[in-house]
Amino acid sequence: MTELEYLLVLNSIPDVGFVRINNLADRFGGIKEIFKASRAELEGVEKIGPKIADSIINCDKDKALVREMKIIERYGAEVISYFDAGYPANLKEIYDPPILLYVKGKFTDEDKYSIGIVGSRHASRYGLQTAERLGCELAARGMTVVSGLARGIDASGHKGALKAKGRTIAVLGSGLANIYPEEHMGLAEDISKNGAVVSEFPMDTAPYKDNFPRRNRIISGLSLGVVVVEAAKNSGALITTDFALEQGRELFAVPGQARAATAAGTNMLIRQGAKLVESADDVIEELGDVIKGHMRTERLGQPEHVPGGLGRREEDVFVKLSETPVNIDEIVDGTGLPVAEVMHSLTKLELKGIISQLPGKSYVRKSL
Repeated sequence: MTELEYLLVLNSIPDVGFVRINNLADRFGGIKEIFKASRAELEGVEKIGPKIADSIINCDKDKALVREMKIIERYGAEVISYFDAGYPANLKEIYDPPILLYVKGKFTDEDKYSIGIVGSRHASRYGLQTAERLGCELAARGMTVVSGLARGIDASGHKGALKAKGRTIAVLGSGLANIYPEEHMGLAEDISKNGAVVSEFPMDTAPYKDNFPRRNRIISGLSLGVVVVEAAKNSGALITTDFALEQGRELFAVPGQARAATAAGTNMLIRQGAKLVESADDVIEELGDVIKGHMRTERLGQPEHVPGGLGRREEDVFVKLSETPVNIDEIVDGTGLPVAEVMHSLTKLELKGIISQLPGKSYVRKSL
């Protein structure tokens, strides 16, 4: 067996992570030698008690390895160890990095310029729009957007990055063969083609509740900073901010309405010193010299497609709209046109069936 194969076996044993594997390897002189040690010798290693020693002694190495390798091959995944050159540089800096990463997709050198976007699973429309806009803006400027593939803010951050044709990384609290939530399987596939879907857990691991705090430390560990878009006071997203602070990452938060439950956590973070964020420029300004020379000034992707047959004013208004709602005041400010001309153009675009009006005088593009 190779060193990577021994690591795959160790990783399949509950509660044997980076710190314990390091302690074992230091004590016995290498990864392979761990399996030659007696129960008493294993128990003598720091943080290795009788339970873990028994698990190592009783592990059927060959059976565990064959099973895991079959699933890895079936799903077209790659396994990267902490000792490989391709292991993410930012993640190597934290106290307890994953000893292994299961990856669908690819890491690149550009991923050291990553920003986490996290928040509530039960986000408001404002929160979802903001997360998608920030993901799009950051990716368009050359940042990799990292999040957890969860419902709500996480998914919107990923979608924004994909819309900009930029890179995004999804970190799972389950194995790659067990995408959670199930309705995000298509999103995970899109992310794997434009970044990476990542897990530290063996391939068929279920999304157990205790896995998600471990996942959160990877989100912040991969990132230079973390943006919290919406979070209640006891939100799981705040666990990520705790890891970010422990890991020396920058902390950002989007302000919300004073009495909104989903804004209580973010507003608290701002009071405690998190950088207030309204756009990608706020993040980029705070990171300063860390990302100097890397950031793009122009949007990624192909020139925007504008439907044919539009008048000049209609085109001016259309390009200010997107698939997320835009308020009439934002359209007027963006175009510089009189309100009456904007309203006239919006009506014509509605009649042509290419935009829709929503409650509150907001407008969205229809899929073309």
